[in-house]
Amino acid sequence: MLEIKILGTGCPKCKALYKTVSEVISEMGIDADIKKVEQINEIVEYGVMLTPGLVINGKVKAAGKVPGKAELKKQIESEM
Repeated sequence: MLEIKILGTGCPKCKALYKTVSEVISEMGIDADIKKVEQINEIVEYGVMLTPGLVINGKVKAAGKVPGKAELKKQIESEM
């Protein structure tokens, strides 16, 4: 099962990324554990200075932007 973390303090972009990731996972029909990480110290541990951040299986895949569905799908597939 994939472990996906959305890093951010709850801003609109963070919420948009969570929603988009959830949609892509559902469309792909795969099992994933999606978690929100809102604690600043945890976010900084990943080296992310701009939110939202996307972490898949412990690897930072995006920071400071909301990737489109096609890009998210590629990133998810690369970790399967």
